[in-house]
Amino acid sequence: MISLADVYHVVAATVPLYVAMMLAYFSVKWWKLFTPDQCSGINKFVAKFSIPLLSFQVISNNNPYKMNLKLIYSDFLQKLLAFLVLAAITRFSSRGGLKWIITGISLSTLPNTLILGIPLLRAMYGDEAGVLIAQIVVLQSLIWYNLLLFLFELSAAKAASVTPQVEASGDLEGTQESQSKDGGGGGGGGGGETHDRAERKVKTMSIILTVARKLMTNPNTHATLIGLIWSSIQFRWGIKLPAIIDKSILILSNGGLGMAMFSLGLFMASRPSIIACGTRMAVVAMAMKFLTGPALMAASSVAVGLRGKLLRVAVVQATLPQGIVPFVFAKEYNVHPDVLSTGVLFGLLVALPIAIAYYFMLAL
Repeated sequence: MISLADVYHVVAATVPLYVAMMLAYFSVKWWKLFTPDQCSGINKFVAKFSIPLLSFQVISNNNPYKMNLKLIYSDFLQKLLAFLVLAAITRFSSRGGLKWIITGISLSTLPNTLILGIPLLRAMYGDEAGVLIAQIVVLQSLIWYNLLLFLFELSAAKAASVTPQVEASGDLEGTQESQSKDGGGGGGGGGGETHDRAERKVKTMSIILTVARKLMTNPNTHATLIGLIWSSIQFRWGIKLPAIIDKSILILSNGGLGMAMFSLGLFMASRPSIIACGTRMAVVAMAMKFLTGPALMAASSVAVGLRGKLLRVAVVQATLPQGIVPFVFAKEYNVHPDVLSTGVLFGLLVALPIAIAYYFMLAL
């Protein structure tokens, strides 16, 4: 049962995030301390240094030989279901495109488990739940954030290929028009189709190579891979990092979430309204976070055979507010950061009562 002391610990973990966010907000809105370029630089620092080092720390401190396989399967299935549902919705709605799929996945399936989740779930279901939540944090850092980066890079590469494609189409039309005037266009239909297929194939390969190259140079990719390798070594043979290296990583990674919230505050200050995406979109974001996410997790958990306390832990963690890291990536790639900033802001405000409501519903 949750006590007042447990509630205090959760609030104590959440309030410092708002302190960082409000200081950033006031520093731009009232005190004019940062220019737009400086705000972008701060977000880039968080994306390229703080988050990769935080991911390394989280992954390297987890025992990969004691992961709960059913929890891993249910987590994977939840993300897959979310992708399929969002792909279907964007297919038949006016809001189509990969960017909205990325935003929807960030909102519905990537909760803030590190700061809020571990103390809250430990208070609800005991120390074992804290271990399970830590494993979900590892899955997010190792797998899902990297896949999210892949989608961001894919979206950026597809946008960058639009202009060359338009120019190439113009050149092709000019060539075909010239051929028809010269009488050389007869019987060229099949050749044109072959040319189009070849052009699409070249374009697809170019996009894939661009995305792969960007991911290979992204610090988060290297940090998560090295973290997994080191955790495998550490928990197999009991080898620890030298104190100099460990503390060097710690001093930068500890400020990762605080700096992410600071970047969020800077972004909010640059918008006319705190609800950057508008009231209607904010309601949709909250519905996706607190209704769609838990429903998909419940369905996937039951499908893989989770029962009892493990099922309840899986569902309740899905009710936690949206993670801060997806906002940092969204701001870096300019993929609906307004929607994700609103999700973080209001998600943290209502997370505790909503999580407790789910806790009591699942106990019935």
